[in-house]
Amino acid sequence: MASNSPAHDGVDIQESPTAGAWGEWNPTEDSARPLRGKHRVLKPRGGLARSSTVLGVGVIAAVGAGGIATAQDRPQVAITMPSFPDLLGDDDHASGVADETVRAARAASIPQQIGGGERTQGQADAGEALLNRLLQQAETRAHDDDARLRADAERAAQEAAAQEAKAKREAAEKAAAEKAEQAAKAEKARVEAEKAAALAAEAAEAAEAAAAAKAEAERPAQASGDFVLPTSAYTLTSHYGDSGSMWSSGHHTGLDFAAPTGTPVKAVGSGKITSAGYSGAYGYRIVLQLDDGTEIWYCHLSSMSVTSGSVDAGDTIGRVGATGNVTGAHLHLEVRQGGSTMDPLAWLHSKGLNV
Repeated sequence: MASNSPAHDGVDIQESPTAGAWGEWNPTEDSARPLRGKHRVLKPRGGLARSSTVLGVGVIAAVGAGGIATAQDRPQVAITMPSFPDLLGDDDHASGVADETVRAARAASIPQQIGGGERTQGQADAGEALLNRLLQQAETRAHDDDARLRADAERAAQEAAAQEAKAKREAAEKAAAEKAEQAAKAEKARVEAEKAAALAAEAAEAAEAAAAAKAEAERPAQASGDFVLPTSAYTLTSHYGDSGSMWSSGHHTGLDFAAPTGTPVKAVGSGKITSAGYSGAYGYRIVLQLDDGTEIWYCHLSSMSVTSGSVDAGDTIGRVGATGNVTGAHLHLEVRQGGSTMDPLAWLHSKGLNV
């Protein structure tokens, strides 16, 4: 069929069909100049392409840079589009999209026949422009992916550093708390040890004082020749001849040695026990008869150690008490010669004893 339409770039353009015709588009060096600047690619919505620009680029790459001519005088040609499985995918497949796009662009730049005609120089230039544009988009996408990966890595590193710093801070706080607790326990133990030491010192002093008192009480009575004092650690309270209502005769017949109950009572000289037992107002009484016949009465005793037989000077024969007619613990000592009482203090002095 003859064509009335002029030829463009050495390729005959057929008349466009009356139904479903394409609009005329003749890419040239001027109309298909390399793209400049950055072009935003929208994310897919509902499965569609990222933008009309990308979809248009894919179609152009599929049919070849100069594949769409005026097509006014030739019938529509079946076009086989290359497979772009990742072109409409999400951002995680950006590298695959770039690779498929580049392959499609390279395929478009290879001379091939569409409708039986060879590509012209203008069509080849348009394909090269498309390839440059796709390469630029792929480089931009790769750069964005690298930037995002670096940002993710930096954020992960910051989070890890923050977690590590937090762990170290918590560990330091825990160690400080444990150290403070140990210090408090040590201080408490030190205070308790000091208290225990003070109590022990007080107990030791009390024990020493008790031992001294006991030693004083157990110390033998002062001796002078064959005679000793009847007791130790005493205080003289009542003397011979003192008057008072407590004594039946109206006056005191002995010498009182006030001492704690249980204080040992000694034999003032050698002799024998002639009487021992409870004797009314005298309480528990021991009568010691010396070798010269003098009787020594030990009255108000709490206990009697010897109740009969011979004893030597200084032997313990009983213990101070408060039995009988008394107001407190003491030893009532009487000295009798020929059945009559005499002053015990004067008798003791006559034996060389300091009372």
